[in-house]
Amino acid sequence: MVRARSGTSRNRLTARLLAGLTATALTSAGILAAGTAHASGDRPRPSPAAHTAAVPRHAVTGYWQNFDNGATVQKLKDVDDAYDIIAVSFAEATGTPGAVDFHLDPAVGYGSTDEFKADIKAKQAAGKSVILSVGGEKGAVSVNDDASARNFADSLNGLMDAYGFDGVDIDLENGLRATYMTQALKAVHAAHSDVVVTMAPQTIDMQSPQNEYFKTALGIKDFLTVVNMQYYNSGSMNGCDGKVYSQGSVDFLTSLACIQLEGGLDPSQVGIGVPASSRAAGSGYVAPSVVNAALDCLTQGTGCGSFKPSRTYPGLRGAMTWSTNWDAAGGGAFARQVGAHVHGLP
Repeated sequence: MVRARSGTSRNRLTARLLAGLTATALTSAGILAAGTAHASGDRPRPSPAAHTAAVPRHAVTGYWQNFDNGATVQKLKDVDDAYDIIAVSFAEATGTPGAVDFHLDPAVGYGSTDEFKADIKAKQAAGKSVILSVGGEKGAVSVNDDASARNFADSLNGLMDAYGFDGVDIDLENGLRATYMTQALKAVHAAHSDVVVTMAPQTIDMQSPQNEYFKTALGIKDFLTVVNMQYYNSGSMNGCDGKVYSQGSVDFLTSLACIQLEGGLDPSQVGIGVPASSRAAGSGYVAPSVVNAALDCLTQGTGCGSFKPSRTYPGLRGAMTWSTNWDAAGGGAFARQVGAHVHGLP
């Protein structure tokens, strides 16, 4: 996630190179393999929604900024009711490897921690999930061995208990190691069986099930809530048909979502992540109408561009935006238009 208007992905050049080099590999690997990804080898599992009553079948996720970067400054109580999952941004690294902590920024306007906790409870009483996002563009959390995995889980469990958070969002943009992040998240789930777990990888992190982020998502598939990939600050990337698509189009959203949908994730675990406005990210903003068209294409086979998936995914979880603050600064168009569309999906 970007914390300022000028934030851009450090992986953009790499993404463009990979887009040209790996198209054939994706196609030959059978990512698109129409209708075969969820065949006999994929055992039925409970829906992630069963783990928390607060997350509806189709959900809207929004990141709430615990800092002032020029967007509308909000308290949690000010976040639009359209947001079903509110990701408090961000928990940050401590001096202990893997461990995270969270401190309210005075710029947000809370008079006390108790006031913040009361807002969390009020949102939860309204049926929302409030989770803690780890990382962000400037985050330096590293979970790369057994000890740091334990430290991550222990510190996160402590913050969930202290503040009443419903779960965690993984937004590590400087890489992660699937073995240890999976281990850490399983330890969090063991302590909080109803934990809400979301992820916000960059596009390059979800190009193949062999990527570390993708492997982490598959490793916690039995309790993962949703992966809201960041379809911005990206440049061109491969779609699941092996063709290269440019960000800022309906085809970019649908063809990249298809990789996740055909690569092993349940449709309920896939969401579309976009900036709330052109000011919220360096590139990749699309109008709410484009997001809605992509949602219709994936769930119903209508509204598609040149790319049309071989089948539909009615259980698609929904959409995400960075951030609720930037959305408010732009008049709430994402919450009003995309929010209503997500909640109206069959």
